Amino acid sequence: MSLLKSARQQWLANPYRDLLAGTVVGLALIPEAIAFSIIAGVDPAVGLYASFIIAATIAFTGGRPAMISAATGAMALLMGGLVRDHGIEYLFAASLLCGVIQIVAGLLKLGRYIRFVSKSVMSGFLNSLAILIFLAQLPHLAGANWQAYALVLASLAIIYGFPRLTRAIPSPLVAIVILSVGSALLGWDVKTVGDMGQLPTTLPSFHIPAVPLTWETLSIIAPVSLTLAFVGLMETLLTANVLDDMTDTPSDKDRETRGQGIANIAASLFGGMAGCAMIGQSIINVTSGGRGRLSTLWAGIFLMVLILVLAKWVGEIPMAALVGVMIMVSFKTFDWSSIRRIRALPIQSTLVMLVTAGVVLWTHDLSKGVVVGVLMSAVFFMRKVARMVVVEEIADTPEGVLGYRVSGQVFFASAGLFTASFEHHGQPQRVDIDMSNAHIWDQTGVAALEKVVARYQARGAEVRLTGLNNASRDMLDRLTAQSL
Repeated sequence: MSLLKSARQQWLANPYRDLLAGTVVGLALIPEAIAFSIIAGVDPAVGLYASFIIAATIAFTGGRPAMISAATGAMALLMGGLVRDHGIEYLFAASLLCGVIQIVAGLLKLGRYIRFVSKSVMSGFLNSLAILIFLAQLPHLAGANWQAYALVLASLAIIYGFPRLTRAIPSPLVAIVILSVGSALLGWDVKTVGDMGQLPTTLPSFHIPAVPLTWETLSIIAPVSLTLAFVGLMETLLTANVLDDMTDTPSDKDRETRGQGIANIAASLFGGMAGCAMIGQSIINVTSGGRGRLSTLWAGIFLMVLILVLAKWVGEIPMAALVGVMIMVSFKTFDWSSIRRIRALPIQSTLVMLVTAGVVLWTHDLSKGVVVGVLMSAVFFMRKVARMVVVEEIADTPEGVLGYRVSGQVFFASAGLFTASFEHHGQPQRVDIDMSNAHIWDQTGVAALEKVVARYQARGAEVRLTGLNNASRDMLDRLTAQSL
């Protein structure tokens, strides 16, 4: 019964809002999918089919309701060389292998480790992505006439003004409909969705990648597939974290990891390319009221309905109207609180945020920025923890006895400070080391303790270790040659 209740909550809690939100997302997906196809060097149908199949599949297999997955720019950037050098069939094969890798990652429960990404890295990721989304709109306005700029301003005015009247209908959808009708009635000469590329006229069909099943093929696609899998999961799981915060609801990261793999395999078998979560469209969905899986499913289905049934009208949507929607998304994506709090944050947190954003903007690769940010966070954390190990000499001890009390974490980063904290003075008969408030984490920590003990034993002193917790004692027993 609880399973049925959970399914109803995820699918039918608010179908009206989910359908409306999915409608907005379906409209916004079309120009994005076409643009990403061009980046990858393939026909627009490849990106459109991928967006439809991935969105429809992930609605059932994903671990984050209301998140939108489809063809993305981050993934498309990694595909161009493979398509150019080996052809589109190798892209389909690489996308299929990418999905297999992601399923394996999900089965190994690697998705949960996204929690090690710090808030500073998240802020840098969001801020750089917001800037990239904004910059991606500028080519649509390059050399445009005044009517295009007027449509962008009108789009933003409707998006931010219409909610003052009612929130029953998502304002981005209202903006797209009104401006499309208005532009057509006025006969304005502006760039439309139809100018982006030829829309497909049929549903995708089942297709096994036509590549030879040889080690040579595997050597060609494996590096690309591994990179696609890593970048896709990184962007997906970070997007899931963002939506978790926005909606104050949890998500199943391991299920999402497996679900992305299943969706990418499905896309590759129906003429599409690999994709991942789209933070821009996901934010559009959530801010438009989408909260359930129905919004994701309808976004994919409505995309194909638009292409196959309403292609003539979809082709007339002004790009400027969609540019206004994406500018709104970029402003909502940016973590403005990270700027307001910048003077109150530790310098290390600010540095991690700025470097993460800088690397993403420099490389246009979200994964590189996140990896650099995570490594910086780890280094700063280890430096901080390394200074937290404290060795205090106990003053009230019998004659001939030295006593020490250790507090903190003993591992490779703090081992040097740990060993240097013992005085090694005099010729004590016995040395008592109280480890009740300490924990030994690794082989370097064990070696440091051995070194301290050996120094005193070399002077003829008996060394007694007390208070070791079970985990530290087990590690000592396994890694030391003698009993300590």
